[in-house]
Amino acid sequence: MAYAVVTRHCVLGDRVVVHPFAVIGGDPQYLAFNRAMVTGVRIGAGTVLREHVTVNRSIYEGKVTVIGESCFLMAASHVAHDCELAERVVMANGALLAGHVSVGEQTFLGGGAAVHQFCRIGGSVMVAGHASITRDVPPFTMVAERDAVIGLNAVGLRRRGLSRALIGALKEAYRDVYFTPGNIREVAAQLLAANAGHAPEVERFLQFFTQGKRGFARVRRLAESGAAE
Repeated sequence: MAYAVVTRHCVLGDRVVVHPFAVIGGDPQYLAFNRAMVTGVRIGAGTVLREHVTVNRSIYEGKVTVIGESCFLMAASHVAHDCELAERVVMANGALLAGHVSVGEQTFLGGGAAVHQFCRIGGSVMVAGHASITRDVPPFTMVAERDAVIGLNAVGLRRRGLSRALIGALKEAYRDVYFTPGNIREVAAQLLAANAGHAPEVERFLQFFTQGKRGFARVRRLAESGAAE
């Protein structure tokens, strides 16, 4: 639309809509960046970028910042360099992603939520408005305030069509990971090894804790008690 800016090296899929004053493919906010480098942004089909959205290009030669298909980035939301958003991600007004953040499919980030660089947010996560995310957030959960997991995203899971039995299995895995004493990575790894034949969603939830380099958002009660990473 009028007054939108889309720089060179950007690739927009079919039916992408860029609203007024959005800037797509602008230079990353990275002091050491060499503007002569050829980097860019790739946006999947059907994505909508509302007014004043900013999506920065990668800081690495030949690399791109990625936004998946059918995403909806509301006004003044920001996606920094080298982020990767899967399909159907929604960012409400003023939501902010620092560099190198990954966001799973069908995740919702509330208005004013801010995510620290290099964090991973799993699929089907509900991030509350004004939340401050500095740790990895496992898939299928809800997170609020500062890295406080407040339960499974049951409404979102039902909307995705997951059965009651599968949601129950995810709840059991959630309780086992978060309420078993010990290191959370080790607990998740033990659960994976001990129980073959998990549903794919349960296995995905458990595997999330065996990957990444940052700590994990914790259940509020455990976070307040200072439980071990």
